[in-house]
Amino acid sequence: MNHCSRRTFLRRSTTATLSIYGGGLALAAPKQKSQPKVSDEEVLSQCHERIQKHRLGDGTLSVRTADGQAVAGARVRLEQARHEFLFGSNIFEFGKFKEPALQEQYNERFAALLNYATLPFYWPMYEPRRGQPAHEHTEKVVEWCATRGIACKGHPLVWDFLDPRWLPREFEEIRRLSHARVTDCIRRFAGKIDRWDVVNEPTHLGRFGTRLGEWAQSLGAVPYVRQHLETARVAGPKATLLVNDYRVDPPYYQILDQLRADGKLQFDVVGIQSHMHHGIWPLEKVWQVCDGYARLGLPIHFTETTLVSGAFLGKDTKRRSNAFSDEELWGETTSELEARQVEQVEKFYTALFAHPAVHAITWWDFSDAHAWKRAAAGWLRKDMSPKPAYEKLRELIKGRWWSKLDGSTDAQGQLRARLHYGDYQATITLPNGAELKKTISWPRHSERRPAITA
Repeated sequence: MNHCSRRTFLRRSTTATLSIYGGGLALAAPKQKSQPKVSDEEVLSQCHERIQKHRLGDGTLSVRTADGQAVAGARVRLEQARHEFLFGSNIFEFGKFKEPALQEQYNERFAALLNYATLPFYWPMYEPRRGQPAHEHTEKVVEWCATRGIACKGHPLVWDFLDPRWLPREFEEIRRLSHARVTDCIRRFAGKIDRWDVVNEPTHLGRFGTRLGEWAQSLGAVPYVRQHLETARVAGPKATLLVNDYRVDPPYYQILDQLRADGKLQFDVVGIQSHMHHGIWPLEKVWQVCDGYARLGLPIHFTETTLVSGAFLGKDTKRRSNAFSDEELWGETTSELEARQVEQVEKFYTALFAHPAVHAITWWDFSDAHAWKRAAAGWLRKDMSPKPAYEKLRELIKGRWWSKLDGSTDAQGQLRARLHYGDYQATITLPNGAELKKTISWPRHSERRPAITA
């Protein structure tokens, strides 16, 4: 099912809309000579109504005795315990700090805010010695997340950015090893990690000059992605599989469109990166991207989102550029740029939460310590103190977008409610004073009629 209407999610008919030409995305040319742009304020003015429509649902909770009799006048208190929407970050620094106090603060602040964690599976670092993958460390992270109700995703299984030092030269052996790795990781963590960025950045195969890239180019982007998705699907029939890219222009859409052309769709979610180190996306662009990729009929995850609170200082000619070590120099976080970061974070998250096709947002990185590009990209500073962006997201995720209810059942033992989708802790006080505690679910795409037996 498509997750948005056929018309653009932007209301104004005078704005440029996304259309599909030859399987790719393009801006449709407006009929009039001049075309006013939609401001951030105009987009935000629609968001409250959209969030009310797409992120909350009506339902009925009922309280009955064991023999089915309605319990009238029972006091019902509901408080949200977890969002169905996935608010996450990578958790790459779990267990990496030498100072226990820093690690404790990192862990505590992660669990206090987020319900979704991306774990690293970069092949060269995950398996530095052939046949010795870092499963043991991953098990520890997964176990910690599980005890705190945090869902996990593995990132990435397949990417051509850097060769393991031991990688063979022969393409056929590379193919065998790559597919074996996909199978091993997915099967080993089944039930613990059930979301995977299977293929990362297929639009630019070979750009890093690696042997993996040469092999990928020899196949072509679509066969390369399809073959790994097929392997992943066999290994994890119930897993949620993603393709992930930083490009949101026609080449990426065309790859995804071709993957579904034969009717055997092997991926479940469209992964969109939104690193904004060098420029903020206008909210008009945010919704245009969402509208365009929603036409694939799949959920969208914003898999890697960055907004920095430090200044760009220029290029560093002493460092070799690759996926993890760009030739860039970044300044430390400043109060002035933190004020800009929090403003943009609130806008960006509000716009995405208002779009029905978006099901997850992952921040990149959680703290400034060891952040990608060494930029001040975190919600926490290097000393693990929270920036205003962290506090603002807590206000949104656990406040403005968090439901509570206190009411009483009617003569039929029922209580109508409209709540954010997610899990709830229900406390029921019966007319005789007895108290019950239950966990109930308030899902988006199924019936919301939880029943509690007194």
